[in-house]
Amino acid sequence: MPIRVLVVDDSGFFRRRLTEMLNSDPLLQVVGTAADGQEAINKVAELRPDVVTMDIEMPVMDGITAVRRIMARHPTPILMFSSLTYEGAKPTLDALEAGAADFLPKRFEDISLDRDEARRVLCARVRAIATRGLHRWEMRAHSLTSPAVAQPRPVAASIPAVKAAIRPGEVRLVAIGTSTGGPVALQQVLGALPANFPVPLVLIQHMPAAFTPAFAERLNQLCKIQVKEAADGDALLPGRALLAPGGKQMIIEGRPSAAIVRICESEPGQHYRPCVDVTFGSAAKMFPGKVLAVVLTGMGADGREGARLLKQGGSSVWAQDEASCVVYGMPAAVAEAGLADRVLPLAKIGPELAQSV
Repeated sequence: MPIRVLVVDDSGFFRRRLTEMLNSDPLLQVVGTAADGQEAINKVAELRPDVVTMDIEMPVMDGITAVRRIMARHPTPILMFSSLTYEGAKPTLDALEAGAADFLPKRFEDISLDRDEARRVLCARVRAIATRGLHRWEMRAHSLTSPAVAQPRPVAASIPAVKAAIRPGEVRLVAIGTSTGGPVALQQVLGALPANFPVPLVLIQHMPAAFTPAFAERLNQLCKIQVKEAADGDALLPGRALLAPGGKQMIIEGRPSAAIVRICESEPGQHYRPCVDVTFGSAAKMFPGKVLAVVLTGMGADGREGARLLKQGGSSVWAQDEASCVVYGMPAAVAEAGLADRVLPLAKIGPELAQSV
């Protein structure tokens, strides 16, 4: 049975174009369209689609308000369309915080100049967020409306036990990699850390270049630790998190006692910019046996090979559990490769970091 999609946009041209692209995938079916946020709410109640694609700026009711109300009444995976500008970053991040699962640029040329490739990316994103199921989105809606942090459903007893306890002073760096669902996940993890967190952090979030400055600013405002978009030559300092700039790669160089980050262009064949594997690999060389890496929600397998290098050097790797992921891709790749020392619900990762490091 195909994944049923509702397309929401005030542009009739964009609705038709998006419908054509989605219907070209035999696993997807556009079951309706809406021209504003209020109509979207009504259509979700009527059609109960599996996924909604949503514009941000619309008449009658904007997309962010519509996302909040849909998540409160009929929790549904929502894919936002956004302009890839610094100004477009804030409303997109607001939409993700309101409950949207993921976003794509509204100009398909920003995805790929190849129309077929842009169509494949679009359809893959819709399929990915649809696979999480109704329970996951009901849980997500509850976490957004409840005054307390929602607890994920119990995880199966197959979660591996800690293979080696983290000793005080053992960790010199915390490295966190994530993709789809990562902005909200990172906010929750970092928000649990105290201002005097004793080691540096590096963050690798798959995100466009125009978005990472605004995302770093938002995290810095919401968290007790300092968060900034990494600049070439920034030092690794206790209690500070450096966010890899979108469109670039972030590697760690120097000496263990005076390590810095280098921001560089991608090499041929590096699909992700920034790439978790690249940063994890450089951390493995700089701090063998002294890194605590965390792989959060995201599509694909980025981070698995970097985690393998870290494990070979004696470092520890944690992965987010399936129940609390928006997309269980990157953490699954690490866990299924036998590289995860711990598999934890999102709500426990921040407190466990604060206690363990």
